[in-house]
Amino acid sequence: MKVINKKRCKYMTAMILRDAFSLTTLKQHQAIYQKRSLLPLRKDGFWQIQSGIVRTFRWLDDGTVVVFGLWGEGDIISPLVSKVNSFRIQCITDVKVSYLSLHQQTEINQGLINQAQELQELMAIKHYRPVNEALVQLLRWLGNKFGQQRKNGILIDVRLTHQEIAETIGTTRVTVTRLLTLFQQKGLIDRPNKHTIILKDI
Repeated sequence: MKVINKKRCKYMTAMILRDAFSLTTLKQHQAIYQKRSLLPLRKDGFWQIQSGIVRTFRWLDDGTVVVFGLWGEGDIISPLVSKVNSFRIQCITDVKVSYLSLHQQTEINQGLINQAQELQELMAIKHYRPVNEALVQLLRWLGNKFGQQRKNGILIDVRLTHQEIAETIGTTRVTVTRLLTLFQQKGLIDRPNKHTIILKDI
């Protein structure tokens, strides 16, 4: 039986979703949002990411941040599935999005399936213990979803802060900083700058 590469499947799905719209329709419904801004929550449709990275999260009553996912090119974001008033969609980078109405059922259904699968993956990662294993699993996940192959490893240029990484796996910023420093000392990762990570032997 032929084994299908998971990353290749997601890439092909994203290409199919993008090609499903005419160029005219995209131009009419595209919008650009700056890094760290919030996408507006619409009750009549969905956002599809054309470029850039966003994260979805909510605040608990005590101010704790609960991260639901990190989303990139081709992904469909569906605030309609959340009944939580504090649900937010934040741009990690500059982002270009297209608006999908509820009538575009084929594209939306496939997008929701992909979203559910990734939510399950992140939920599992968050429950790895000890926390250093959760961080390892998150870095691998980021590498599979957003990484770019380089001669010295897989480049992750997502520009997440240590605080945002900590919120994703349910730990503290201090712990993430300490573990990333330890990983670098062991030669598992490289840090060309504070915004990027290269996965080596992790």
